[in-house]
Amino acid sequence: MNVLLLILGAVAGLAAGAAVGYFVCKSRLEGRQADARADARAIVEDAERQAQTARREAELAAKEAAIKAKDEAEAEIRARRAELARVEQRLDNRDAALDRRDSELDEERRSLSRRDEALKARASELDAREAEQIKALEEVAGLTRAEAERRLFDNLELELEDRLGRMVRDRTFEAEEKADAEARRITVLTMERLASDLTADSTVKAIALPSDDLKGRVIGREGRNIRAFEAATGVDVIIDDTPETVIISCFDPVRRETGRLAMERLVQDGRIHPGRIEQIVAKAKKDVEKEMKAAGRQALYDAKIQGGMHSDLLRLLGALKYRTSYGQNVLAHSVEVTNLCGMMAQELGANVKVARRAALLHDVGKAVDHEVEGTHALIGGRMAKKAGESDDVVRGISAHHHEVEMETVEDVLVATADAVSASRPGARRETTETYIERLRSLEDIALSHRGVDKAYAIQAGREVRVMVQPSEVDDRIAAKLAFDISKQIEHDLEYPGQIKVTVIRESRATEVAR
Repeated sequence: MNVLLLILGAVAGLAAGAAVGYFVCKSRLEGRQADARADARAIVEDAERQAQTARREAELAAKEAAIKAKDEAEAEIRARRAELARVEQRLDNRDAALDRRDSELDEERRSLSRRDEALKARASELDAREAEQIKALEEVAGLTRAEAERRLFDNLELELEDRLGRMVRDRTFEAEEKADAEARRITVLTMERLASDLTADSTVKAIALPSDDLKGRVIGREGRNIRAFEAATGVDVIIDDTPETVIISCFDPVRRETGRLAMERLVQDGRIHPGRIEQIVAKAKKDVEKEMKAAGRQALYDAKIQGGMHSDLLRLLGALKYRTSYGQNVLAHSVEVTNLCGMMAQELGANVKVARRAALLHDVGKAVDHEVEGTHALIGGRMAKKAGESDDVVRGISAHHHEVEMETVEDVLVATADAVSASRPGARRETTETYIERLRSLEDIALSHRGVDKAYAIQAGREVRVMVQPSEVDDRIAAKLAFDISKQIEHDLEYPGQIKVTVIRESRATEVAR
């Protein structure tokens, strides 16, 4: 019982303690909440005070900025007003100056008008005085104006007749002084009646073959060898039923000689294919160049020319060995003209050295490439001058076809000797030269088009083979190029039959394995 009471007492004590603790904690919590609310109110009040302070400060800063901007704007306005005032002042000054200038111009115009009126009045007065003076002179002389003019012209005619008589007499004396030189020139012109023999080259070369079996190797598989040879040399290779013979045909003697040498060497070598053909043709071209120089030196010896000659001019002279003019070999013709000219110069007492040198070089312009513009006489004169020949020699070359005025007997001698050599019976064949000129015209027409690298007239002028640069001409342009060339040939040339135009476009890629 006592334990129960004790337990009950303990429970009651605990309950009372809990109640007391609750009320104590509650009172403390309420106190803390009140303190928190007071702190919050204080914080809010402080924030409101700070916000009001910041707002007042911002308002003050805005007012200060507005005042500053206003001051700056007013200063700028004042500056602009001052500038406008200065501009207005300058414009006012300019207007005043223009007004003064207008006034001055008006005064000058009025002054010029007064002067013009005064001049017109003066001119009228002078015309009247002139009429009075003429009338007075007619009365004094007893002649009218027309009669006086007629008498004046008669007197002038008499005076001029006297002067003309003296001029004729002076020119007669001058002509008599030059009679010796004129007699030489007339004597030289009569020497064109001379004549001698001549031989002319053919336009084909026959190449002997060891056997007919080589014809197939020359042609190659599907004709590739013969096409490569013709493309490299520019000649026409004719293989027909003639036993053990191949024909090289070309109107250009240099290309024909190159083709002949190349074909003979290919036949001897036996290795005939496009690569070997190009090598042999390149060597043949070099050998022909050497032969031309040797021919030039031999021509100097045959023509008895002293003092040597520039190497470029010597090469051009040797190139004439492979040129023909109306079927006449130009180098042989030049040597013949030199000998004729030298003999005539000796007979007439002229400068033999100048005459021989100019005669030997008179046709050297024919060896220059067709791209050089001008006639062969003028081209030869320019080449000789460039090579250091004397002015007398240059003039003799340039004047032998009367394109430059002749000044000396030597000039006339060169032209006369050229005419003598060319006018001999059988010396030249007009038909051959016309044929060759037509073939050259065909090549020139083809070469005048863009992208054309080489052009060769073959088959006696019945075909033109045109090699183009693959980088500039594609297959479509190649077809159009063939059409354009054929139309230009139809328009520019006259020819029998028809002419085929073949455009060849070939690309090659070569590498070396090492």
